[in-house]
This record gives sequence, structure tokens and C-alpha cells, in this order.
Amino acid sequence: MVESAAARLRPILLEQEDCFHMKALSALGYICRAAPQEAEWIRAARTEWRTQVSPSTRDESGYWVMVADASTGEEHDLDAHRLAMAWIYGDVVHHDPERRQEGDAFGLRDRFRAAVPLVAWAMVATIELLNFIRVLNEAGMLQLRQEVFGEQVALKSTVWEEPAEMYYAPVGAQPPSLANSPMPEGWLPLSKTTDLSIFRHLIAGQLLHAERSPSMTQLPSPEEIEAARTPAGGWKRDQLAAWGVPWPPPKGWKDELAERWEAARQDGAPPPLI
Repeated sequence: MVESAAARLRPILLEQEDCFHMKALSALGYICRAAPQEAEWIRAARTEWRTQVSPSTRDESGYWVMVADASTGEEHDLDAHRLAMAWIYGDVVHHDPERRQEGDAFGLRDRFRAAVPLVAWAMVATIELLNFIRVLNEAGMLQLRQEVFGEQVALKSTVWEEPAEMYYAPVGAQPPSLANSPMPEGWLPLSKTTDLSIFRHLIAGQLLHAERSPSMTQLPSPEEIEAARTPAGGWKRDQLAAWGVPWPPPKGWKDELAERWEAARQDGAPPPLI
């Protein structure tokens, strides 16, 4: 969770980003320059942010760590803020090799331990700033569109269903040029009444399942299925493909074809063409 939060917060920590926290506070400071109470809150927020995120001294960072290698005599010391930045920019986003190298002697645990309070504080400070902006907007001091506050930024579902219209055309037909342009000549809508046998292919079998298309006119009757047996007692692969049966034929394929034949006859479909 901390890694996810750090990755999301990184643009808020970077001075060159438009959403840098101090840029937002500076803009609000200008807007609220004539409102003493709001201006005071902004000044306090700027001071706290600068102390927490950009401490000017090692003491302001809270603590520092000193390590020594007994075998080589090599010694290192680093304050908590630089350790935290080494974790954010070296371990999480792998962006700054110099920061990562600087904190390498202290190990992942010390880098992570220093980063956790910084990330947590920055999250709370960002939420506070957002709530402050909401208050200013409701008071009329800002004129922000409401969509700014309600725009979806994260997906909650991993399953998506979208209604759509499907069209088909012979191979080589001209496709539509734009999403909202009329369908070119030769394209027809795919519906429940479409004869799915037109999608039959000798190699791929039935490209679309035909269980819901009782109006198919090329279904073989049980008698025709039996008549197509080879002398060895089976059926040829191309014959099964013509009926939409994959190879090797699954268990129960004859019963399924027979049921579809009966269903088609009950619905008044014309005699089969086979």
C-alpha cells in the first residue's frame, strides 16, 4: 500500500509537475490574498510542507542513521529525509540511481522505514488541501467545474460489459471510415434472426455458436447424419466441419444437432438445404 501511495504522490512531490503541492498553495495564496483567515491557513500549510518534504537541515528531518562496515572501516550517515527519497526514487520508481546509491549502504528496511511517515504525512496534507479547495469553491472564491471533484481516476471493477451493435460483411468489404459514419454498402446488422450458417468455415468449423439461431436452414436431420457415415462407421472431418462440428467431435454432438433440428422444425423453419 505504501508503494502504491508513493507512486501516486510522486507528481505532488516534484517541483516541475503542474500538480506540485507548493504550486497549488502559491496559486491559492494569490487568490486568497485579501482573505486574512484563508491566507493564514495557506501560509501555515506552506511552512509545514516545506519542513516535512524539503527540510533545510538534518535536524528538521527528524533523525539520521549512521552505519559502519567493520571489515572495511567504511562509514555512512544519512538523515531520514534523504533515506526516504532514496526509497521513493530508487526502490519504487527506479528513476534516480544517484539517490538509490546514496542510500544503498543502509539497506531496504531503513530506506522504507524513513519513507513511511513521509508518504503518510504527504497523503494527509494532500487530502487537507483538497478539502480546503472544496470549501473555497463552495464559498465562491474559486470557480471550478464540479466534474473536477467527481472525475473517476481509478477503476473499481475488473469485469466490463458494454452493449454494442455488431455488423458483418463479405471478406474485402470496405470498412467504415469513422466510428459515427454510416455503414458502407454490404454491411448487415447481426441479430437474433441472422442465419449463423453463413459464418461456417471448412477449417475453423462454426465460427459463431448457433444454439440461439433456430432458423438455420442447413442443419442435418438425424437421418442425414446416419447416411453420412463412412464404411468404417465414423464421419469425415470435412463433413463434420460443414455441420459446424469441431474436430475431434465432442461427446454428444449428434444429440445436439438432433435437438437443434427438432427446434428448428417446431419454429416453422423451411426444410433444410442439405
